[in-house]
Amino acid sequence: MTRIEFYDPSGALEVTQTHAPRLESLAGKRIGFVSNEQWQAFRTLPLLKKLFEADFPGIEMLPIDAFPQGNGLIGEEDTARKVKASGVDAVIIGNAA
Repeated sequence: MTRIEFYDPSGALEVTQTHAPRLESLAGKRIGFVSNEQWQAFRTLPLLKKLFEADFPGIEMLPIDAFPQGNGLIGEEDTARKVKASGVDAVIIGNAA
């Protein structure tokens, strides 16, 4: 008799690093952007910046290009150092493709 084994390829990944906790409020916070410059980021990120500034008085939104942008740069240690040194409270990371 032939025995056939099947493996479920979906599996599961162990979560080893969780996301940063949410900010309790955006009032008075300093927010930056890190973009991979994909799928219309030149349109969506400025719109997000404008909407955040309109909806959350007192929020400080850094310019879209305050940090290195693009797939080749956003994962670099130098970019992480620049983000950390800027003193932002949070970073919006986008845009997905």
